[in-house]
Amino acid sequence: MFHIIEFTEELLVDLETSPKEWLEQMRIHRGTQLQAQLKPYVVQTRSGPVEVADLFFVNGTTARRIPFGWFSFVD
Repeated sequence: MFHIIEFTEELLVDLETSPKEWLEQMRIHRGTQLQAQLKPYVVQTRSGPVEVADLFFVNGTTARRIPFGWFSFVD
């Protein structure tokens, strides 16, 4: 299921386009809304556990380990 998410931070993400291609970088501006499927999970950091998600966008690209604090759900 795709959700509309809005980014609450200005960030530079590495996008996976395919397993055989190099990562591409994309700047996402605060307030940008995109449709994405989410795969949530928790990672351990120095300051404790953090909820993150892999974001699968409608154009077939993927951004990994994006903290939930960096985006919110619009729908």
